[in-house]
Amino acid sequence: MTSAEFILALVTLQRAAELVVSSRNTSQLRARGAFEVAPRHYPFVVAVHAAWLISLWLFGRDQPLNAVALLLYIALQGLRLWVMWTLGARWTTRIIILPGEPLVAAGPYRLLPHPNYAVVASEIAILPLALGLPWLAALFTVLNATVLFIRIRAENRALAASRTMLARGA
Repeated sequence: MTSAEFILALVTLQRAAELVVSSRNTSQLRARGAFEVAPRHYPFVVAVHAAWLISLWLFGRDQPLNAVALLLYIALQGLRLWVMWTLGARWTTRIIILPGEPLVAAGPYRLLPHPNYAVVASEIAILPLALGLPWLAALFTVLNATVLFIRIRAENRALAASRTMLARGA
């Protein structure tokens, strides 16, 4: 196993584990009355992320590692965990609104409105660079930016509606 394959295996396992956590959290939130907003774009998010990971395996598995980019990617994992820890049971890969609950304003959410998306966008660019694949970094940065544009607009509308509901005491 090459060092690139080892890194890609870890990333693949991490993403699979996150999907399990997301699914569990989504089910628990729905049982508490939560609902999903703008689900139609979700398959595109999944497709971009799956294609990114598959492309990394296809083109990067035998590439030498760029230590600086890899260290930056590893540092991003700390930020990813901070986001997930802050959201706790409310962390999902979907846009889920839990009526009556205040918006999260702690941790990285004090600093950025969408810290998870900043981490993901950085990861999508940096891991291919760690594998010496700048063209893959550029391609998936553009694809991810496209789905994030749609997703952030949908999420901002949902969060604004949730704030309005909270303000009215609904």
